[in-house]
Amino acid sequence: MDLAILSLMAGLSALGFATYSTWSILKKEPGTPHMRGISDAIREGAQAYLHEQLKTITIIVAVLTIILAVVLGAFIATAFVLGALCSTLAGYVGMKIAVRANVRTAYAARTGLNEALHVAFRGGAVTGMMVVGLGLLGICLLYLIGVNPSQIVGFGFGASLIALLARVGGGIYTKAADVGADLVGKVEKGIPEDDPRNPAVIADLVGDNVGDVAGMGSDLFESYVGTILAAMLIGMEEYGKDGVVFPLLLQATGIFSTIVGILSVRPSEGSNPQSAINRGMFTAGLLTTILTYFLAQQTFGKPNVFYAALTGIATAITLGLLTQYYTSSDRPSVQTIAKSSQTGPAITILTGLAMGMRSVALPILVVCGAIFLAFEFAELYGIAIAAMGMLSVTGMIVTVDSFGSIVDNAGGIVEMSGLGPKVREITDALDSVGNTTKAICKGFAIGSAGLAAMALFSAFRSAANLEVISITDTRFLIGLFIGGAIVFLFSAYCLEAVGIGAFQMVEEVRRQFREIPNLMEGGAKPDYARCVDISTRRALKSLMAPGLWAIITPIAIGFTLGAKAVAGLLAGSIVSAFVLALLMAHAGTAWDNAKKFIEAGHFGGKGTPTHAAAVVGDTIGDPFKDTAGPSLDILMKLMSIISVLFATLFIKYLLLPY
Repeated sequence: MDLAILSLMAGLSALGFATYSTWSILKKEPGTPHMRGISDAIREGAQAYLHEQLKTITIIVAVLTIILAVVLGAFIATAFVLGALCSTLAGYVGMKIAVRANVRTAYAARTGLNEALHVAFRGGAVTGMMVVGLGLLGICLLYLIGVNPSQIVGFGFGASLIALLARVGGGIYTKAADVGADLVGKVEKGIPEDDPRNPAVIADLVGDNVGDVAGMGSDLFESYVGTILAAMLIGMEEYGKDGVVFPLLLQATGIFSTIVGILSVRPSEGSNPQSAINRGMFTAGLLTTILTYFLAQQTFGKPNVFYAALTGIATAITLGLLTQYYTSSDRPSVQTIAKSSQTGPAITILTGLAMGMRSVALPILVVCGAIFLAFEFAELYGIAIAAMGMLSVTGMIVTVDSFGSIVDNAGGIVEMSGLGPKVREITDALDSVGNTTKAICKGFAIGSAGLAAMALFSAFRSAANLEVISITDTRFLIGLFIGGAIVFLFSAYCLEAVGIGAFQMVEEVRRQFREIPNLMEGGAKPDYARCVDISTRRALKSLMAPGLWAIITPIAIGFTLGAKAVAGLLAGSIVSAFVLALLMAHAGTAWDNAKKFIEAGHFGGKGTPTHAAAVVGDTIGDPFKDTAGPSLDILMKLMSIISVLFATLFIKYLLLPY
């Protein structure tokens, strides 16, 4: 029996566990009629946006499918469609369950923290298991029908394209709503977060789902798939069939370990919910490590490849700890930003940016150390396996990230339905844990993206027959500078789109407070649908251009300046995107937690000028950490995958030969 069938069974097991988790959530009580009404509004807004986004994406996918079929063949085009379909399905199904788990979590909070944690975590598990199940299943099916790994790269292209569009669109949607809600609600009107009088509150809650559930699901689906494919391509050259099958088996062990880890998240009365989640994450990681050792020994007869995988696992843990150090509210970095808010928003912004810039140094050193050790253990294959090690518990990482969005929504539903301060305390406690887990997930996504992009860069070098690349080569240098520049242009476009959407949102919220009688007094209902429509239109209008840039740039450079210039493009984009993504993620999260630190009663608390300054910092940090930053992870991998696909054509049809 081909060992890859075991990986196929693991993928099916993940989908089966997602189905079981869905059943366990839907049988829970969905709350009072008022709570269900709020949840229905969130669900309808999220589904309406995703349906409209799907229409836009379908057009792009259809055009690219025809181009790929003509240029690269029908099979690669088919694999591309399958990758796009699986990525879309993973995010859509996960979000569909998340918007049902939120109200059930809110209702469960009436009986205690433990039940609410259980419901929210199982809701997140649906997204986590859908991501790894569909990703591994799709690749295994293509491999088992006798397809060369180089042709399966089309599957990765489809996954990357959907991830970029979902991340950019979802990020613009959620942050346009969030920034608008905060600036008018908190700063101008002085009302609490998730106050039902705020017209943008439903759009904000919808954004949590389309950005952090559907968007993050597609993001890590793309990382998961891209890393497996890079490892298979490099492994095929260095180890033959064993090198191709090992990545599939490694991810199969990760799926089984993650299921055990999720089942182990059972908090006891009075325990810290973070401890319960940490236990699940450590259980999954430890089981994966043990199984990987035996798997590597059985496959290669020596532990070198295991050491490379262990390097990736250790890197993931270290990056998570560094993310907590720079972004947790009990750490000096965040408290310094909160303190600086006493002098106004300008110093808040300067302090946050300085911290973000400083915070990139240690993670970069950690990743450099991982690359060095992984190469020493198993050369280029070791780097790919290190990335695989980081992504071996992707199911758990996506689970805890989706958990954060579910408990955030649950807190909003509790506030809007007036369940009282005791219930809100429970959801706030879970939300605090969720903010930490989401920050860790962002650090994990960035770190794994850096290693995955390095592995894909190696795969491109091999496909383009670039044994030696000279840094003094003119075309390489041109590509290097263009690669660095495209990252900043891409980020600028994302931030500008959020700014335009937030401007429209602020104007609309102000209008409603001005024109709807008794809205501020609570005697009238705001027009939530109008704000949802603003976010939807802005996101859909802005998501297409970044995707086209990512596709067109490497192809244009490849056919005009050749493979060496593309190598420079990839090198420049990887370095720039990795550093800038870290800066944005850390600074954005630190601004957010500095605001929360002040809201907890420090430096004067809510309603003070210090709080207003911190809110301004947070509104800058939001598109940093939730729109531009995470989209950069996908940008560098998408350009790498496209380059691998077209590598041989860059040589054959070069327009400007030497």
